[in-house]
Amino acid sequence: MLTAVAYGLAIAINLLCLLIGARFLLTPYAAAAGYGVPGTTDRAYLTIKGVRDGTYGLVGLALLAFAGAQAEAWFLLVAALAPLSDTLIVLRNGGAKATAYGVHFATAVVLLIGSALLFTV
Repeated sequence: MLTAVAYGLAIAINLLCLLIGARFLLTPYAAAAGYGVPGTTDRAYLTIKGVRDGTYGLVGLALLAFAGAQAEAWFLLVAALAPLSDTLIVLRNGGAKATAYGVHFATAVVLLIGSALLFTV
């Protein structure tokens, strides 16, 4: 059962990364508001964020499919740096603390939990 939870969480995390990346590419200013920065943020930055998040999702799915749980666990552990950094970015740029902690920090925690679960598989 723990194996199913670990794999399910990893797949969900990776698919959400793809979804977030697509949102930043298709509706960048609406996505920026959800990210916690002003909707007037530079479109190039928002495109970079979309590509980054989408790439994380694809790499995570590829690792899970072709390299296994251990590789995915290490990836999620290292990838947790991105939402931790996003937390600081939002806070340093006047964004809402609720968004910084409730979205970005919480995401980092979920990635760390997913990583820990995969290490036990």
